[in-house]
Amino acid sequence: MELNRYKLGECLELQRGYDLTSSQMQGGEVAVVGSNGIIGYHNSERGNSPCITVGRSGSVGKVHYYEQPTWAHNTALFVKDFKGNNPKYLYYLLKNLHLDNTFEKGSSVIPSLDRNLVHSLVVPFHKDINDQRKVVAVLSAIDRKIELNRQINDNLEAMARQLYDYWFVQFDFPNKEGKPYKSSGGAMVWNEKLKREIPQGWYAENICKIANILSGGTPSKAVDEYWNNGTIPFFGPTDCNGNVFQIKTADHITQKGLEHCASSLFEEGIVIITARGSIGKLVIVGTPMAMNQSCYALQSKEGEYEYLYFLTTQLIDCLKAKGSGSVFKSIIASDIEHSTLCIATENVVSDFCKKVKPLFEKLKANTIEIAELTKQRDELLPLLMNGQASVNYHLSDD
Repeated sequence: MELNRYKLGECLELQRGYDLTSSQMQGGEVAVVGSNGIIGYHNSERGNSPCITVGRSGSVGKVHYYEQPTWAHNTALFVKDFKGNNPKYLYYLLKNLHLDNTFEKGSSVIPSLDRNLVHSLVVPFHKDINDQRKVVAVLSAIDRKIELNRQINDNLEAMARQLYDYWFVQFDFPNKEGKPYKSSGGAMVWNEKLKREIPQGWYAENICKIANILSGGTPSKAVDEYWNNGTIPFFGPTDCNGNVFQIKTADHITQKGLEHCASSLFEEGIVIITARGSIGKLVIVGTPMAMNQSCYALQSKEGEYEYLYFLTTQLIDCLKAKGSGSVFKSIIASDIEHSTLCIATENVVSDFCKKVKPLFEKLKANTIEIAELTKQRDELLPLLMNGQASVNYHLSDD
């Protein structure tokens, strides 16, 4: 159906958020929400409930929706007045406008997002509240499934990480009798390099003992045939989205582009570590992809990536300790090569990987489903919001 068009200011009212410095945040239950998410917590609320924010400065145009009590920060605009409309519908309406692409961040013309400019936009709009609810029902159902999968993945990773900590940090992996090694009196040997005791037979070495370091590279942006209609995922630090497995990337290159850059095509199971930009983030390659020069790839020599993934998290902690806490400017190959870690014996590593493999397989399957659901939602969103598709089933009042 064809929708009537209205100025956005007729559908909702945006207001700039409120000043609150980090030193003024008192902690508590109220989320302080800025241009791109939660930036702290406070003990009093200023905003709306539910709260919809649009990035005003910094992450300009990013749209977020919060059910919990919030303090809308001055780096964001928030919806002050829903004007009788369904709040979640307004959230999807704003998402569909892609304000983050419409107004360029850091532009000399628009250094920050002007609410009056946003109010002046003319958009197709479902005036009937029941039609709004139907649109929300479809899109929210997909979002709930995505969020459920993310929660399951968080739990699966936490389970695997807990087992890793128990085996390789506390050294209570099962001994020959199936009892916790260290707690049951297993032999521990002083290691001079690590300045601590480690299980007998384990050793101190850099991660290159069990993995090959591989580098990436970017094909020339000036050559269209390297990029146009590319189908090979091309990973960079900004693609990190909190998932253990990397399935999707923003950029893609062609086979010709792959042949004319320093990157190989990295197969599933390779661990990527970001070395510049968002430094020290880790992902496991979930589908064959290339990567840029701001990353390193670690390829397990034994093909068992589960142990390597968690060992690499210890490597990052080691690099942070050598640097200035959680902040360091970049990682170079020699940083990896000169960091000494405690390496377990092959039989213990193999037993661990067998234990956690089902968890990682489920993690990967869920991540693939998240990518598919996200694609489905993103394709449906403009069709529903622009009136090109409609929802015909009846919604009850509950």
